[in-house]
Amino acid sequence: RPIGLAPLRPARRLLCVASPTAALATDGDSSPASSASMAQPAVVDVNPPRGTRDFPPEEMRLRSWLFDNFREVSRSMAFEEVDFPVLESEALFIRKAGEEITQQLYNFEDKGGRRVVLRPEITPSLARLVIKQGKSVSLPLKWFTIGQCWRYERMTRGRRREHYQWNMDIFGMPKVRAEAELIQAIVLLFERLGITSSDVGIRLSSRKVLQAVLDMYSVPQHLFTQVCVIVDKLGKLSREEIEKELISTGLSSEAVQGIIEVLSLKSLSKLEEVLGSGVEAVADLKKLFSLAEQYGYADWICFDASVVRGLAYYTGIVFEAFDREGELRAICGGGRYDRLLSTFGTEDVPACGFGFGDAVIVELLKEKGLLPDLPRQIDDIVFPLDEELEGPASSVASSLRKKGRSVDLVEDKRLKW
Repeated sequence: RPIGLAPLRPARRLLCVASPTAALATDGDSSPASSASMAQPAVVDVNPPRGTRDFPPEEMRLRSWLFDNFREVSRSMAFEEVDFPVLESEALFIRKAGEEITQQLYNFEDKGGRRVVLRPEITPSLARLVIKQGKSVSLPLKWFTIGQCWRYERMTRGRRREHYQWNMDIFGMPKVRAEAELIQAIVLLFERLGITSSDVGIRLSSRKVLQAVLDMYSVPQHLFTQVCVIVDKLGKLSREEIEKELISTGLSSEAVQGIIEVLSLKSLSKLEEVLGSGVEAVADLKKLFSLAEQYGYADWICFDASVVRGLAYYTGIVFEAFDREGELRAICGGGRYDRLLSTFGTEDVPACGFGFGDAVIVELLKEKGLLPDLPRQIDDIVFPLDEELEGPASSVASSLRKKGRSVDLVEDKRLKW
């Protein structure tokens, strides 16, 4: 007797409609009097904690598609994948992250009395692994990871309290070549997703620009990190608010005006006029723009002195990708951090990397109409025409699955929801 076997056209959506339950079932006597006398169980909130997400099948397909693109770009650049625990030592993230991020930690004491955190970012975990591996690995290291990060921060469009982040980092490659490689990876990802240089740009600057300006006004070195956090808000706060915050650190009005004027520059040649051609930051940036021409992505990048990035460990060139229409926050960002390892008590190694979150890029793809149609992938459906054929149907399904096909073995009667 025949076994029903039919090819499946990919379904665009699987929907399940449930009717509201009229009453909660109770054990024992279900009479109105008895039910009224019993306390009703509390209704469970089915929403995840604020700022977090569920991933039902259609959302999971989108996430997997995006992560596949992250991986394919990384491997095309000869990077190897690594991973780390989401739960880390608190000390790892408060040594050199900056005050703002330490205030956003999901941190607590575990049952063994140890201070731990849900990691807010990935770079310190990466640095820890580099130190742990030590001289058993040869430089340069080119590693990437895709991991979940947690920050208790104010939520806006594209900003949640948990997100997944694609990181690419290079250890042991000094100066500008590493930055050029990493920026190419970002551009390759955008191009794979259908995003063009008219949609997105990449701003470049250097922490050394800010350092040079502070030196011009004899600003104490211990204020550098605090000033970085404040000027990272340029474009998010008004000029008056930025000035007020800078003055609150003890800077003179002259220094504040000088800092804001230099960090408002959008031309590398203008920066060179102010700081001089002998300044290391200017030389590094000029070399990077030259390399961008050779890589073929010069139309994606622009100089913007206001880019400093908020994390305290950056030491040189910094960059961030942005929506040219200005509707979204930074899509990704990174830079050079040559002195991070020494904060953990070991010898420094030149390093550079970036973090690329999953939330903002999905918002951008939605806005541009570039989200792919990702139907459920099933190759075949097998169903028995009557109960006597359930065994043979199972055998057919098993045989097809062993050949690598996706097979749904369907019952003749579906359970009601």
